[in-house]
Amino acid sequence: MYRAQISALVFGVGGFGALVAATASNEWKVTTRASSVITATWVYQGLWMNCAGYIQACRGLMIAAVSLGFFGSIIALFGMKCTKVGGSEQAKAKIACLAGVVFILSGLCSMTGCSLYANKITTEFFDPLFVDQKMGYAYNGPTSVMSSRTKYPGGGDIKTTNPSKQFDKNAYV
Repeated sequence: MYRAQISALVFGVGGFGALVAATASNEWKVTTRASSVITATWVYQGLWMNCAGYIQACRGLMIAAVSLGFFGSIIALFGMKCTKVGGSEQAKAKIACLAGVVFILSGLCSMTGCSLYANKITTEFFDPLFVDQKMGYAYNGPTSVMSSRTKYPGGGDIKTTNPSKQFDKNAYV
């Protein structure tokens, strides 16, 4: 059981690190080759370059995901069986379940922000009436999606932790 919890914590913290790197980076979208004659210059844009409404929503979702991932990591450390902090086995199981739920919520926030941003890039790219410079996906689109996907197994493995002692059906009533 320790291996599952430790691997879940590694997945969660790894996803948190990738999420922080993707959120702070300016490489979310890049100019396409079809948009101009000069292909030697590349223009990158990220979450911090514009103040459009959808970018502010994506920025807010990514910051919420980073915050939830940080608190999920801290809560997961208290809920692991191999630590001496957190109380009894049943209390540790509740704390671990909470950490798993927080990790999953963090993954949902980051996945929603990435999907909203990707949808806007796609609709602008294929819109024939869009006159500005066309942009495509850059490096952090896949990075942020993978960071949110690594939180699901981490959160699921931590959330399914149960106490090793006999379960009392009236313990939560």
